[in-house]
Amino acid sequence: MKKLFIASAVALFGLSNAQIAKGTVYLSGSVGYSQEENNNNNSKLENFNVLPTVGYFVGTNTAVGLGLGYNNNKATFTTTGNVGTTFFTNESELTQDAIVVAPFVRKYWTLGDKLYIFGQLQVPMEFGKVKSEDTTVSPLGSNSSSSEEKYTSVGVTVKPGLDYFLNKNWTIEATIGEFGYNNFKPENSEAINNYNFGLNFSSVTIGVKYVFAK
Repeated sequence: MKKLFIASAVALFGLSNAQIAKGTVYLSGSVGYSQEENNNNNSKLENFNVLPTVGYFVGTNTAVGLGLGYNNNKATFTTTGNVGTTFFTNESELTQDAIVVAPFVRKYWTLGDKLYIFGQLQVPMEFGKVKSEDTTVSPLGSNSSSSEEKYTSVGVTVKPGLDYFLNKNWTIEATIGEFGYNNFKPENSEAINNYNFGLNFSSVTIGVKYVFAK
């Protein structure tokens, strides 16, 4: 009966004996830039992020690692109007800069000689600041103000994914959505808690990594 069960599992899931050896090291990472403007050209949202990652297999098919990078978000809003007969333009800019530290543990299960499914538990942390600048210009002159506040952000996320080995050194991996929690704490304000649970096919990420094969 036991042999029949194992044979059925192999037939159903395509499980293989292919394993990733203890002591294997890999390098990966992500770089992204996005920009969004509305049709009236009075608001613009920009994001730039980079996160190099190194992983080390502490056991067969089990890796631990660390990502260390940078994240920048900028939102610009422009409004125009008038007070009486005086015309004015106001521009508000909100900038968020942060250093990102993201330790993780990842567990692989083999689906074939080159195909793996994995689950990744990550603890992403951000240490940054939010800066706000406001400028109003009119025929009567200009007026500016600014403020700055530091913040910390700590989360816990679980991500499922697939990893395909093109050869012994290069792989393509993809993650789909995430399950997680995040605590955002401004220096002088109350903390904000966010929860995210679900497989979101609109947030698929695809990347490559280099494996130092043993």
